[in-house]
Parts: sequence; C-alpha cells; structure tokens
Amino acid sequence: MRALVARRLEGPDTLELIETPIPEPAAGQVRIKVAAAAVNPVDLAVSAGLAVQFGLTAPREQFGLGWDVAGSVDAVGSGVDLTPGTTVIGLADLLGRSLKTHAEYVVLDADAVAPTTLDPVAASTIPLNAITALQALRAISGQTVLVTGAAGGVGGYAVELAKHQGLTVIATAGDQDEDLVRRLGADHFVRRSADLATAVREIVPAGVDALVDAAIIGVGAQEAVRNGGQHVHLQGGPRPPHLRNITVEQLFLHANRRDLTELVELVEAGAISTRVAETYPLQDAATAYRRLAKGGVRGRLVLTP
Repeated sequence: MRALVARRLEGPDTLELIETPIPEPAAGQVRIKVAAAAVNPVDLAVSAGLAVQFGLTAPREQFGLGWDVAGSVDAVGSGVDLTPGTTVIGLADLLGRSLKTHAEYVVLDADAVAPTTLDPVAASTIPLNAITALQALRAISGQTVLVTGAAGGVGGYAVELAKHQGLTVIATAGDQDEDLVRRLGADHFVRRSADLATAVREIVPAGVDALVDAAIIGVGAQEAVRNGGQHVHLQGGPRPPHLRNITVEQLFLHANRRDLTELVELVEAGAISTRVAETYPLQDAATAYRRLAKGGVRGRLVLTP
C-alpha cells in the first residue's frame, strides 16, 4: 500500500509517499480501507518535528501522518464487535506512529472507530477537530464562553457545540470571518483586530465564565475570563499561568467510540456541520500540506486514495 510519512522532518517539501506492507490488526483492532483523510495543522507540525520535540523517536525511522479517517472496515482482530464492510470514521490519536491515516489502509483500536453512513469526504473532517471541541466543552461550566479561533476547525466546532448546549457564545476570529462565525451560531463576534479583553468585557462586564482557546492566545484571552473562571488550553508544552484563581485545563484529546458516535449523531441531526475546503488525491498530499501551510483555509483539506 501507499502511505505518507515524514523522515527528514523539514516540512511539506520533504514528505515521502512510500510503498509498505498492508498492516494487520491485532486483538481489539480494526483495519480500515481509507476512503478519505483530512489534513490538519498538527500534521504540518509533525512533518516539521513536533513528535521529536515531545521526546518521541521514530519507529522504522519515520513518522506516519494523518489523524482523521473515514472508510470501511477491511479486517478485524479478535474481540472486535465491528464487521468487515462497515463504514466508519476513526481517529489516530497517537503522536509518534510509523503509519497513520494518510495511507490506503490504517489499523486503529476498535474504540477509536465509530460507524457512520455519512459521505466519507465530509465525515473525515469530523473526528480530530470535533472531538477536541467536545472534550474542551466538557471541561467547563457556566453559561458564557469565549471561543478564540472560531473560524478554524476546533473553534468552529466549539461554537456549534456550545450553542447546542445552550451556552452564550462570544467568538473571535479574523475580521473577514464574521459572517461564517455568526452562521456557526456565535451570539457575539469580536474582531481579531480588537483588544480582546476590552471588547469581551463590554459584552460581559465581569468576564466570561470560560475560555476555549482554540487560537492559543494565552493570557491575553484569559484577561476576558472572570475571576475564578476556567481556561481550556489546547496545546502541549507549558500551560498558561493560573491568574485570578482561574482554573487552567490543559487538554490533549483522546479517541473513543462514545464521543465519535455522539458527533456523528449531531451531524446527522444538523446540530453541527462538516466543512470540506478542497480534496486532493493521496499522490498530491504534499500540495495539500503546502496549501494548508500558506494559511487562510476555511474548512479541511481532504486526501483521497
């Protein structure tokens, strides 16, 4: 099979599409024939050495790429309740594996996979971003939430999910993204060019109950949170300081079927959306990576075998 890997860790221009044996599922695992796999900013980061920064070494001297996948179950290990032919979405949440979802086949733990009847290209844009937003919102309480990076993948889902939960959402993004963010459900929009804390406190003078910092602004966004509020930090490395008794939750997502199933059901019910920007064949993956690196993509770029 063909699979996209990073060996030189110098970014999109050094990615390699290799031929490698089709992997076999072990007990508790499924093999998926990939129909579509989204490209995310974390893939760019891995191609430039993110896993090494976390102290991981490269199995087979290569890092696999791709977190999201949609396709069909091709083979199963023992103890798995899914059958070959089932259409699924899945999430490869391990950072340092030699083969991941930007390939023709991928093996995942069965609990990282959920059945779906959604179009595979659209479905492949759900797992990483939506599960991150879902788990971020589970980490907060209160009635008002500030979402930064609201036009992006995680931020957009955070806006939709927060509105579905009945929260009042204040969202910030680029000036040109206001129409998009309001369509996603934001009650209030703050332009990225504004002083964020000042603008938010004009809407909620005491500060919002919680912050989902999808844009990784840090303390500058935390200034908009009330004393004793909550800040969900969506990045590895040092966490922001606990100022004014604000609780800082550093989130690293974890794949599980319960959450993936919930997200599929929310898409089917029209509560959250899928967002496909463009599709590229797997052999043109480096082009997709370079396009993402240029910035300004709204929605996900998707690779198809």
